[in-house]
Amino acid sequence: MAESADLLFELGTEELPPVALKKLSDSFTASFVEGLQKAKLRHGAVKAFATPRRLGLLIEGCETAQPDSETQRRGPAVQAAFDADGNPSKAAEGFARSCGTTVDQLDRLNTDKGEWLVYQISEQGKPAVELLPAIAEEALNRLPIPKRMRWGSSEAQFVRPVQWMVFMLGEAVVPCRILDTDAGNQTLGHRFHHPEALTIKTPSQYPAILEQPGYVLGDFASRREKIRQQVEQSAEAIGGKAEIDDALLDEVTGLVEWPVPITAGFEARFLEVPHEALISTMKKNQKYFHLVDQQGNLMNHFITIANIDSPKPELIKEGNERVVRPRLSDAMFFWQQDGKHTLANRIESLKTVLFQQKLGTMYEKSVRVATLATHIAEQIGADKASAEKAGMLSRCDLMSEMVLEFPEMQGIMGRYLAKRDGESDEIAASLDEFYMPRFSGDRLPETKTGIALSLAERLDTLVGIFGIGMKPTGDKDPFALRRAALGALRIMREHQLPLDIVPTLQIAANSLATQITETDTVEQVYGFMLERLKGIYLDQQIPVDQFEAVAATKPASIADFERRIQAVTAFRTLPQADALAAANKRIRNILKKSDSKIPGEIQPELFESAQEQALYDGIGEKAAAISPLMRDFAYEEVLTSLATLREPVDEFFDQVMVMAEDPAVRSNRLALLSRLSELFLGVADISILQS
Repeated sequence: MAESADLLFELGTEELPPVALKKLSDSFTASFVEGLQKAKLRHGAVKAFATPRRLGLLIEGCETAQPDSETQRRGPAVQAAFDADGNPSKAAEGFARSCGTTVDQLDRLNTDKGEWLVYQISEQGKPAVELLPAIAEEALNRLPIPKRMRWGSSEAQFVRPVQWMVFMLGEAVVPCRILDTDAGNQTLGHRFHHPEALTIKTPSQYPAILEQPGYVLGDFASRREKIRQQVEQSAEAIGGKAEIDDALLDEVTGLVEWPVPITAGFEARFLEVPHEALISTMKKNQKYFHLVDQQGNLMNHFITIANIDSPKPELIKEGNERVVRPRLSDAMFFWQQDGKHTLANRIESLKTVLFQQKLGTMYEKSVRVATLATHIAEQIGADKASAEKAGMLSRCDLMSEMVLEFPEMQGIMGRYLAKRDGESDEIAASLDEFYMPRFSGDRLPETKTGIALSLAERLDTLVGIFGIGMKPTGDKDPFALRRAALGALRIMREHQLPLDIVPTLQIAANSLATQITETDTVEQVYGFMLERLKGIYLDQQIPVDQFEAVAATKPASIADFERRIQAVTAFRTLPQADALAAANKRIRNILKKSDSKIPGEIQPELFESAQEQALYDGIGEKAAAISPLMRDFAYEEVLTSLATLREPVDEFFDQVMVMAEDPAVRSNRLALLSRLSELFLGVADISILQS
């Protein structure tokens, strides 16, 4: 059994970027383990360490040497390697020379294709200490670092200056120099609690020595969970609840090595400011965890995580309170200044802000959105006047002092200012919902005015940008049109809106008639949205052929598209589904190949067989039965009903020659098949379905 020993690697640096720390650690771990696998060095459990000042790995039971290997080089066939007298040919001698041996030292290999000369190569595995430096260096070079830096007189480059390096296999140091730093067995603890060197005798001691006496919790996940618990317990101690943002928790974890919670507060008067602005500045600028009371209202307390266990925590508390106060004062000032003007007073100022050079100003954009939102509101049962007013006010908060200082407050600020101005709850909510969904998985607008407004904004942008020939190409999408399309589709689909998409796009295009240069803008946007819709269904495991079967019928609305998808999904579970899909495919092919015009009417007097009459009767019966179902969009029931036509369809094709010699009979049979196809096409083109 191969010998093994624990492996420890640690790169000590100046403070690493906290937001990227977890990503750097994961990348380094994956690349290092991949390097071990390529070197055929087997190992046990892998433990990553990541703190502001170090990236580390502890790998249990790493083999101390590669296994020996046996390889084989195949030369010429024996038949070509020797002449009739048994003397080696030039091919055999050349192969032997390339292997550094003579022909008589070569072995022979028998295969089902003949006998070959071969050379057996035995290769002794290299010691791990010779391989590990290159593995570590390659893993460091592959880190996702956008911009590397140099420090001092060194030519080495890394995300931050390197201060020390620990590299050990068992009790021995792996001799190497990486990033102008020699490997050793000494690490450093906490910058303040234990700045002295800590000697590591064996890799397994590393985590414990870091923690005590080093005052460093090296494991990122454990440190993260401890911070979570500290914040929750500190919040409970003062009767509050911490709303912990995972991204902020990751960042704070990347900022500290020895987390200590500090509870602090600010003056209650600041709670008059929109709470989202207060939370934003506490999270974004100060990395604080905000607290809410039992009713979910923001409290004038916060929790910060210190990187030091101070004997005087009250000084840290006072310092943080002193630092956050000016930022909250700024937010209060902006809120008060914005109260001096109504949203409606700001409409005129939108004329000074350009939306896009060819598409005009923000004011012109607002007018278009208001017009389109009015149309959408009428279609979905919303109040047209509210939609128009909300459309004109939708961008006014962009001109507020608060949004200029806190861009993430756009929409949210519109809601607050509208309420302050005395606008209805519906209009105020819609100005926030205008931006929803902001990202994948975000919540959708809920008010009808908000739905109309959000849809109008996205559809106007899609039509406008496509209309001036700036549609996305490759990975370039500067106007986020893919996100706009996905947002619009989610709204229409999940709210089951009875909105005819093509006419709505045409209204948007009419508002841009003088700016649009592309002749087929509506068709382009519709196709673009269908591709995004296909992606949504693929993510939900809906087969492509099922999507194409529905898309072929060009449903008027996305809600109607969804109902048809569900109907086809149910249809495919029926025992008659495959046979009917194949029959429809056959029908479509027959109809395509027909040179003559297919009559619009079927003449029963031209039938020459009972099967024709049976199919005709079945079609008539089903047409009457499904008519009310189609009016009620009961597509699943329609296809279930049509599935019973399988027997007369099968008998028709078994007994009837469609392409009869008599032109009148032939045309009549084609008309019969055309009518059958139309019944199914009322829901989907099932001929596209694969068996």
